[in-house]
Amino acid sequence: MNLIPGGRQDLPSKLTEKPPDNHLEAKKYGEPRTFDPNFKGPVVNRSCTDVLCFIIFILFIIGYIILGLIAWVNGDPRRVAYPTDSQGHFCGQKGTPNENKSILFYFNLFSCTSPSVMVNLQCPTTQICVSKCPEKFLTYVETQLLYKKDKNSWTYYSQFCKSPFSKSDRTLSQILMDDNCPAAIFPSKPFLQRCFPDFSTKNGTLTVGNKTMFEDGKGKTRNAGELRAAANHINKILDAKSLGTKLFEDYATTWYWILTGLIITMLLSWIFLILLRFTAGFLFWVFMSGVIGVIGYGIWHCYKEYNNLRGQENSHLTIYDIGIQTDISMYLQLRQTWLAFMIILCILEALVILMLIFLRNRIRISIALLKEGSKAIRYVPTTLIYPVLTFIFLSICICYWAVIAVYLATSGVPIYKIIAPAGQCEHENKTCDPEIFNTTEISKACPGSQCIFAFYGGKSVYHQYIPTLQTFNLFVFLWLINFVFALGQCTLAGAFASYYWALEKPEDIPPYPLFTAFGRAIRYHTGSLAFGSLILALIQMFRIVLEYLDKRLKESQNNISKFLQCCLKCCFWCLEKAVKFLNRNAYVMIAIHGKNFCRSAKDAFNLLIRNVLKVAVMDKVTDFVLILGKMLVTGCIGVLAFLLFTERLPILIEGPSLNYYWVPLLTVVIGSYLIAHGFFSVYAMCIDTLFICFLEDLERNDGSTERPYYMSQSLLKILKK
Repeated sequence: MNLIPGGRQDLPSKLTEKPPDNHLEAKKYGEPRTFDPNFKGPVVNRSCTDVLCFIIFILFIIGYIILGLIAWVNGDPRRVAYPTDSQGHFCGQKGTPNENKSILFYFNLFSCTSPSVMVNLQCPTTQICVSKCPEKFLTYVETQLLYKKDKNSWTYYSQFCKSPFSKSDRTLSQILMDDNCPAAIFPSKPFLQRCFPDFSTKNGTLTVGNKTMFEDGKGKTRNAGELRAAANHINKILDAKSLGTKLFEDYATTWYWILTGLIITMLLSWIFLILLRFTAGFLFWVFMSGVIGVIGYGIWHCYKEYNNLRGQENSHLTIYDIGIQTDISMYLQLRQTWLAFMIILCILEALVILMLIFLRNRIRISIALLKEGSKAIRYVPTTLIYPVLTFIFLSICICYWAVIAVYLATSGVPIYKIIAPAGQCEHENKTCDPEIFNTTEISKACPGSQCIFAFYGGKSVYHQYIPTLQTFNLFVFLWLINFVFALGQCTLAGAFASYYWALEKPEDIPPYPLFTAFGRAIRYHTGSLAFGSLILALIQMFRIVLEYLDKRLKESQNNISKFLQCCLKCCFWCLEKAVKFLNRNAYVMIAIHGKNFCRSAKDAFNLLIRNVLKVAVMDKVTDFVLILGKMLVTGCIGVLAFLLFTERLPILIEGPSLNYYWVPLLTVVIGSYLIAHGFFSVYAMCIDTLFICFLEDLERNDGSTERPYYMSQSLLKILKK
């Protein structure tokens, strides 16, 4: 590293002038750093910080582990994986009589009126486990008439009864009274391991199994519209049936293409980061050209689609005319949709060009910082691997939280409740025992009522506090997630600070700076990192509570309460952003000086405030440059995925035939952005750390032989402009 010749006389006055000797200003923004001949970068001899928070953090983790053990003992995830019949038995569970019966069948679907009833197994009708759903129309009366001629009809029908019968010699009233068999069966298909009517549309008419009229087995003639009306709240599930099946088919067809796209994204991010070491300025303008080109292609494509739809039937309709549809392709058949896309992209294109014009000077500074960051990563290349470690830690936290949430949700014993079809029984919704229910007075007082499995629960202390335990699970999860991010930021800051404060690079850079910084952060500053992440977790938890209250009280709120809640949401969103900024800089100071969290946050804030008039470089400009890199990486992969999934590359490669090309496309785009964000975040942390070190370098040293600057000469020349 070349030192600046000539000492202080070669430095601009704006960088060499000392802070004014104003006691009030020094008291307000803290005392500037003074020269320390023993300071050579991150402090080696340090002690544990924020021990009390460390102890609290460890106790919470121990409690989290204990919670996981308790949930594992009491929970049963099979209750989520398998549907449950009216007796609380699992359908399809191995080692049980229902092993080969994995689908739930409803005797009288007309009794079910809402999707929540269907999913929670609280429909007021008998539910049994079957091996397959009915494939044809058949009533109990018809099987009696056909029994002498065709016994196969009864054999087929009896598989949907609670217990097998050798022959259909019981009357319909007896069957309905004993609730042994359904009055009729309809063509159905399994969805979510439950038999749903096989609705379809034929020439614009709703049908069930290609029939519009059918017998309900009780002497009434029904039509498909009545069946759908009886289950009118299930319409969304029935619509989602087709959508969900098609989505699954698309993922099954394109999973290897999606995986290939994500791998290419990872390699492309690595290549861009490596190239930034040598040609940051060139790549920046390539980034900008790529972004402008991608947006320009989007504008051209939208105009082309808009023009192609001219004169086509129904293309003149508006989004308001067709309303909310589950079939996204319907919106893509409207000219208004492509016009809206084109306008949005044009506005975005104009904003990018205007930002390039008005921020051109700041962009030059950002390019210089990127080059300096490239040098740091060149000497500490292991930092590019750290996002993988962060991903592993986050995956462990997410999986542990999800497993505990499932086990807590499935804790308890089967609870049975009285359900009356007419809904006029005074004992309805009371708990009952299915073994003795038919012998009690309730069954006589409420004819037709049934004792049906409702949910899993209990009256013990543990079951009463399950909502509280779920809240604890969520809070600790947020705390751990923020701690993982804090650990990564502190580790990277320690590694890059070791680079900056090495007078002769790379000779003075300590060996294994990343691993040293990681061990130092874990050994000495777990408490401080837990303190900062705890503050963020509390804010995020409060925001989640606000969202929950908004969902629960949405219908009962007036305009004033909605306005106040909106203000609270906005305030806590801003507070979270501010705390993240303070925490980020505090972790840099912790990595360098080894002080506690509050002291480090104060020192970092004061350092930035003291130098805000001297150094007019904003790290957000660098963030803008890095965001452009993410956009280019994501855009390149997105365009390639779009051309592949829409089968527009027949010459190079034959794309898969899909129901909805946007399903794998969005998966690739979102996954590519997340991967690119992980790699580019290393650069962002590098530049933030170098900026903090630069400000402290200006205060500690003056560029003389006795007090030389640690920054490179190229960085000093850029920042003194």
